[in-house]
Amino acid sequence: MMNERIKTRRKELKLSQEALGKRVGVTKATVSQWENGITSPAGENMHKLCKALSTSSSFLLYGVEDKNSPSADASFQGEMATWDNSTPLDKDEVEVPFYTEVKLSAGNGIIADIENHGPKLRFSKSTLRSQGVDHSAVACVKVSGGSMEPVLPSGSTVGIDTANKTIVDGKMYAINHDGMLRVKLLYTLPGNGLRLRSYNQDEYPDESYNGDQAKVITVIGRVFWYSVLL
Repeated sequence: MMNERIKTRRKELKLSQEALGKRVGVTKATVSQWENGITSPAGENMHKLCKALSTSSSFLLYGVEDKNSPSADASFQGEMATWDNSTPLDKDEVEVPFYTEVKLSAGNGIIADIENHGPKLRFSKSTLRSQGVDHSAVACVKVSGGSMEPVLPSGSTVGIDTANKTIVDGKMYAINHDGMLRVKLLYTLPGNGLRLRSYNQDEYPDESYNGDQAKVITVIGRVFWYSVLL
């Protein structure tokens, strides 16, 4: 259970509930509720908790330490800013499209048209270089639905590297599933099949597709960054 893993990991690091709470930015009482299974960390609190415990969301959620988990990679987290054409860019900044009218589905998917002209988001060139991402291949969109909670609450923004479509098991990708835009953890199966995994597996169990079924699934790109606003 996640509450037990939080408590065990905290004790391994020799942290009190109060000390852990200060690292995450919550009260001792909140940490106590997490460890007793009364409530669960979500959104930015989940990110901060993983960082404070030096672990990944995969471990806290499932007991499996997955180095491919986005929560284990701090570069996935961060703040974002919008600007208009009159706002100058710093020397280390580039602008990428932010499709405000388009929502990737983290539930059962939604039909959407990705062709729209929304505002821009700014990224530092060094951040993109560290991820091996070309800014010309970046697209940012919003996530809707509850299947990727608590890591990605509905309304989170994700950055997609549309030039990276090679599937690495356990990485997060944006996909076009027979006309539906979705974001999932992907795993390859024998015979060119695919498994789609959600973080919220209690409500959204794994979806497995054989080779023929998987032909209607197209990888849009790897999710290399996300931001959560609470």
